[in-house]
Amino acid sequence: MTYQAPVDDILHALKAAADLDDLIAHGLLDGVDEDTIRAVINEAGKFGAEVLDPLSAPGDRVGSKLIDGKVVTPPGWSQAYQQFAAGGWGALAAPEEWGGQNLPQVVATAAGEVWNASNLAFGLCPLLTFGAIDAVEAQGNEELKRTYLPKMVSGEWTGTMNLTEPHAGSDLSQLKTRAVKHADGSYRLTGTKIFITYGDHEMTENIIHLVLARLPDAPHGTRGISLFLVPKYLVNKDGSLGARNDVECAGLEHKLGIHASPTCVMKYGEKGAGAIGYLVGEENRGLNVMFIMMNAARLAVGVQGVAVAERATQLATAYAKETDVARRAKKDAERAAAHARVALLTPVAKAFATDIGCEVASIGVQVHGGMGFIEETGAAQIYRDARILPIYEGTNGIQAIDLVTRKLPLGGGKVMEAYLAELKQTVDAVRASNHRELGRMGERLGEAVTALAEASRWMGEVLSSNPDAALAGASPYLRLFGLAAGGVYLAKGALAAVRTGAANAQIVAVARFFAETLATAAPGLKETVLAGAEATLAMTPEAFSA
Repeated sequence: MTYQAPVDDILHALKAAADLDDLIAHGLLDGVDEDTIRAVINEAGKFGAEVLDPLSAPGDRVGSKLIDGKVVTPPGWSQAYQQFAAGGWGALAAPEEWGGQNLPQVVATAAGEVWNASNLAFGLCPLLTFGAIDAVEAQGNEELKRTYLPKMVSGEWTGTMNLTEPHAGSDLSQLKTRAVKHADGSYRLTGTKIFITYGDHEMTENIIHLVLARLPDAPHGTRGISLFLVPKYLVNKDGSLGARNDVECAGLEHKLGIHASPTCVMKYGEKGAGAIGYLVGEENRGLNVMFIMMNAARLAVGVQGVAVAERATQLATAYAKETDVARRAKKDAERAAAHARVALLTPVAKAFATDIGCEVASIGVQVHGGMGFIEETGAAQIYRDARILPIYEGTNGIQAIDLVTRKLPLGGGKVMEAYLAELKQTVDAVRASNHRELGRMGERLGEAVTALAEASRWMGEVLSSNPDAALAGASPYLRLFGLAAGGVYLAKGALAAVRTGAANAQIVAVARFFAETLATAAPGLKETVLAGAEATLAMTPEAFSA
């Protein structure tokens, strides 16, 4: 079955959950109107259906390969990427200063859903480039911006993110890659990074690596990490490519899914004094800069979960709305509030959407019966590809810890209080609407939001006094958050549809199903959060020893 972009569904989500009409009316999209957004999504859908989707299954079968020290992507991959770049797709939301189109983030988010739904393995390459652009644009010096951003925005060069090392996994405090400063202001890097998506390929003439490393005199732990830009090929003063840098792909991981996406083991400085790199931001402050890229990637991975599931769109696009307000609002207070909202929703958007993506992909296999276990139907590939989503860009367990320990305390808890008030406002509107089509939606979502509020208050109380108890409940709390918020966003869309008299039966049915069969788990999850810590913490290795 050929992929077809759900353009109407995406636009409905942008209107109902992301308040698209309100954003346009208040001038927050810089003159971009609904017709323009529809046209962009339509064209992205054509590219997904006509170019990317036909390559997905063959690419999965062939995979990327390391041949004579070079990574070779599946047939048609390079040509598809050249079409992607030539079409300006990589420049949608990038600043005009660097050759971008400066379109709203909600537009780029919608297009990203289309590309990742049609070909997840392909979509990973621009996803990481977008994040690298954000990091360099935010913290790079003017020379780095002038040298690298125009080529990255145009798609002529791609970007990567290098965090993980073989001995450390997610624990960045154990990072060992070294960087030594030279007299000319550049640095020499030595070390090994693993799980580097599109760390090498032949689709572009240069690849720009953002690499975390430690200076010789750096403080221990994460406070001693710096971020460096390390190009595959050095760039001359006139912008032309120079010598090959001392960075290479030493191997490709053999993965459960996304076979066409090359996941590389990268070696820096194996052949000499080290790979040449340039500091991004300040020394020993690299993790702060990398979080710009990581947060962009985490939200994009949330959209990948949406792309796989095709039904968690409300949550991801609502968050994307806050991104646009954060960038485009006229008042400092509005921008600050929007930034705080983005920070709060980032771990939820990433974790909940990707968990749901895996669940829906698994159901897809089940619906096929025995044939779902056979590769030729395509259901198995979707399931295999989806399984990476809750793992990379910060495992969903890490997202839950981040939500509880760093995001709930934002503004002394006021950010979460304001968000809960907005959710309750929608629930009250559903209850007051008296539309029979909405069934018991208001009642069930009211219970879910109340459960979220109670669990949030409990988290705030125990986080400092009993942090182990808070961490024990972090994952069920994030699930509770996602169910309550997702149900409210779907209800908001359904309410808008019935109020205007243009009720789409599918929109209302999905919202009611979510509220009456899925969000009903929220009260139970609240009890797990509040009362399950002792049982969870008792599950030690010793408890299972003979």
